[in-house]
Amino acid sequence: MSSGIPTASSVPDLSVLRRPSGGYAMLAIDQREAMRAMFAEHQSEPVGDEQVTAFKLAAARILTPYASAVLVDRQFAFDRVVEERAVAPGCALIAAADRFHPAHGELVGEVDIDPDVVPERVRRQGAVAAKLLVLYRPDTDPGARIAMVEQFADECRRAGLISIVEPVSRKPLDGREWDWDEGVLAAAKELGARGTDLYKAEVPLRGQGDPDEIRRRCAQITEAVDGPWVVLSSGVPQDVFPDAVRLACAEGASGFLAGRAVWASCIGSSDVEADLTNNAAARLRRLCEVVDTAMAGRSR
Repeated sequence: MSSGIPTASSVPDLSVLRRPSGGYAMLAIDQREAMRAMFAEHQSEPVGDEQVTAFKLAAARILTPYASAVLVDRQFAFDRVVEERAVAPGCALIAAADRFHPAHGELVGEVDIDPDVVPERVRRQGAVAAKLLVLYRPDTDPGARIAMVEQFADECRRAGLISIVEPVSRKPLDGREWDWDEGVLAAAKELGARGTDLYKAEVPLRGQGDPDEIRRRCAQITEAVDGPWVVLSSGVPQDVFPDAVRLACAEGASGFLAGRAVWASCIGSSDVEADLTNNAAARLRRLCEVVDTAMAGRSR
């Protein structure tokens, strides 16, 4: 008897993550200890788990009416988001499948697949996709990264989930000379065709500098990645990110999966929910307009 779960040969329907324009306008609220550290910058008392969770729930309730999908982590919020029905109808749910470990002086110094994020279970809870962060370091074993990504893609495929891979460029551990932007492209070449369905990339030059050079580097990512790709906002100034999305989409990207450029400035606000409602929502709507305009330009 069939289990009803798609087989490894099934082709996922990515339209569930897209806006009607065909672009991706996805919200990330899966930051973990990094988000706790952001809160710590604004207060002297310890930042408890519930404070972080409350912010994530508020962001989900207030912002998902404008997003095509939302990415949520198990550590702080996934189960609560599901139980409290915090995601708006029409916004797809993505489960963060990565487990972060502090190491090498970094909050996220090592990453592996979280064994507590069971693909079949999160799918039953309503997730349509899962995301895996991968740290690209020029001096560490590419074979281990590739194997992890291929394992993740296979597990998602067997469970009927869309797989999203998010490689990020990190400094080498051996102290060698290093170029962050070279790592962004090297990661795309190494991991952009390993069986995952959607690639999430850092914005070249962090969205700052010569627009033509940013576009040239985005075109290289498009060439390296076998399938659609989107940008993230970490490292890109909030006011720069809309133009960074525009430049990336002009060279083949299809939108964004981002959090900090939308809600980071709300952390520490005297009225977080009002700030999310009045300011973060406006930023997200603007980003949606950027994506829709870019997709309309492709259809002409």
